[in-house]
Amino acid sequence: MTEQALLIELGTEELPTRTVDELAQAFAGGIVEGLNKRGFNLDANSAQVYCSPRRLAVLLPAVAAAQPDQTIERRGPAAAAAFAADGTPSKALSGFAASCSTTVEQLQKLETDKGAWYVFRSEQPGQPLAALLPEVIAEALKNLPVPKPMRWGDHDYAFVRPVHWLVIVHGSEVIAADILGLSSGRDSRGHRFHHNKTVPIASAHSWLADLRAAHVLADPAERRERIRAEVARAAQETGGQAQLSDSLLDEIANLTEWPVAIACAFDEDFLRVPQEALIMTMETNQKFVSVLDDNGRLTRHFIGVANIDSLAPAEIRKGYERVIRPRFADARFFYDEDLKSPLIDQLESLKTVTYQQSLGSVWDKVIRVAELTRTIANRVGVDAAQATRAAALAKCDLMSRMVGEFPELQGVMGRYYAAANGEPADVARAVDEFYRPRFAGDGIASGKVGQVLAIAERIDTLCGIFAVGMKPSGNKDPFALRRAALGLARTLIESGLALELPPLLQEALAQLPEAAFVAGLPKSKDGKPPLLDAGARRQEIAAELFEFVLDRLRGYYADAGIAGDRFEAVRALNPADLGDFDARIRAVDAFARLPEAEALAAANKRIANILRQAQAGAATAGVDSALLAAGAEAQLHQSLLGVQAAAEPLIHGRDYVALLRQLARLRAPVDAFFTDVMVMADDAAVRANRLQLLTQLRQLFLHVADISVLQPAN
Repeated sequence: MTEQALLIELGTEELPTRTVDELAQAFAGGIVEGLNKRGFNLDANSAQVYCSPRRLAVLLPAVAAAQPDQTIERRGPAAAAAFAADGTPSKALSGFAASCSTTVEQLQKLETDKGAWYVFRSEQPGQPLAALLPEVIAEALKNLPVPKPMRWGDHDYAFVRPVHWLVIVHGSEVIAADILGLSSGRDSRGHRFHHNKTVPIASAHSWLADLRAAHVLADPAERRERIRAEVARAAQETGGQAQLSDSLLDEIANLTEWPVAIACAFDEDFLRVPQEALIMTMETNQKFVSVLDDNGRLTRHFIGVANIDSLAPAEIRKGYERVIRPRFADARFFYDEDLKSPLIDQLESLKTVTYQQSLGSVWDKVIRVAELTRTIANRVGVDAAQATRAAALAKCDLMSRMVGEFPELQGVMGRYYAAANGEPADVARAVDEFYRPRFAGDGIASGKVGQVLAIAERIDTLCGIFAVGMKPSGNKDPFALRRAALGLARTLIESGLALELPPLLQEALAQLPEAAFVAGLPKSKDGKPPLLDAGARRQEIAAELFEFVLDRLRGYYADAGIAGDRFEAVRALNPADLGDFDARIRAVDAFARLPEAEALAAANKRIANILRQAQAGAATAGVDSALLAAGAEAQLHQSLLGVQAAAEPLIHGRDYVALLRQLARLRAPVDAFFTDVMVMADDAAVRANRLQLLTQLRQLFLHVADISVLQPAN
């Protein structure tokens, strides 16, 4: 059957910018799914998804004019109950045949592993695409992710925005359909200003070109490329460099159908306001693009992207410059007002802000974090006075006017205010950097004071929220604890600070009010307050939190290209210092690539099984060389002694890479031992001595990881 391209376009009022791409993908997916349910067997990856502020569209390159012929199968009664004892058809079988408009003789028997059944099969001609498509489109639109559909006029139907036209073209032929009060045709619409009239679509394949001629770039990828090029051109006019993020690009692309960039400028006096605040108001409120100089400093220029190729661009420029002025004036006012009092003066006002009902106010949290910060700073040799000061200031900018307007600037504004108040540079930087990593791919705090504060802040958050019983569940994580745990783990690893996590968790939990632990307990049936053993509860939560943090590391190492078996090999030992954990896993990853690794991993697995079955404990005495048989057994012992001597300084120095290279030398004697020696000898003394030899070998590897869990290379 001949296949032709199918185009479906739904024209609307301007769609919400943040939902356009999602709606377009869902619409195309719904169309493909609906057609495939009806036997068209389309490749979902072949669907070409298009959208603009005023349209959702999908182009399917090859769709048949009708669905394939359908085989209809209806199952009737079981064969065992289909006939009476005299061989006549049962009422059930006769009734089934009649319902299928056939005779008992024309029914077929279906053999299954659960018995035999009578079935009716018939061939039904495939229905035309034109007959099926209206229902497919209606289903796709109904299943779109539209949380609050709107109604318009006196219609009963609803959609995300009012709809105005519907194009359905198969090849060059229109398919008739009535959807959301629209009758389909071949007339699309051009640009609202450049071509405010219908655009006849000659064929599905000509649709993009037809709209392009009407000043509409319906391909979102093409529209984004044009915006990049236009913004770069406008930035070149100013002599600066445009800062166009992917998120801002997406918003501009979903606001325009024919984007044209216009270079603008604002009063230079506004540049005394922190540039992050100016950039935030430009991007958030106006969708303007900031322009930086070669040193990354904001210039007085910015770029607006119009949805029109104007004959008077200077007038648009004046409009853009006029609307940005009051926004910047507000930002300047907030900044000037915030500077009238020192940042630390806001600390007391944090008492009025509830952090969590059972955990107290934000002020209470600051006090806990400051104490934990002091403890950590003293432990790692960081200036404890500066770290504690940074902790006291860290949340104060939440009460500032600027952060009240732009919550995304918390930390950033704290740094500016702290610096303006004469705080030490390391303290001011820490007030901002302790939030890092803020997002995937972001680095950790660069300064030691910020790193210590970042660790303390995240530990307090994790301990407090786990204590009150609000840990993440499924896809629910309202306090972003998974992100906090990964940020904590990354900071502990990447900072190089030697800290054991379990004791820190215990210390943080010890600072929490008892009400937090009561809140986290399950409610009793009689309504009485549950009995609380605070000490046991702290131990339980600390262990749970340590595992929670380790679980976040699995994805961290997977992103670094380190296989899961390497992670499990180290996790089996649960190193308390995550920096040490990192050193071990990278050493194991390097070891696993050695030619000796697979054999030694298999040997370790065999040794672990032997020792477990023999219930052999830790090595408590040396190996008796007098009980060793000459040959492979004695050779393994000598090799082990040599490696142990070389390994001692490497173990103390945590040089795990070099240690595993030393252990790789044991491959040949270990292979020979298992080839020539019977471990479970009849002589009890010989057997015990051999188990002791294997125990020492096993424990030497366990100074790094349990390599018995390493998987063979593919």
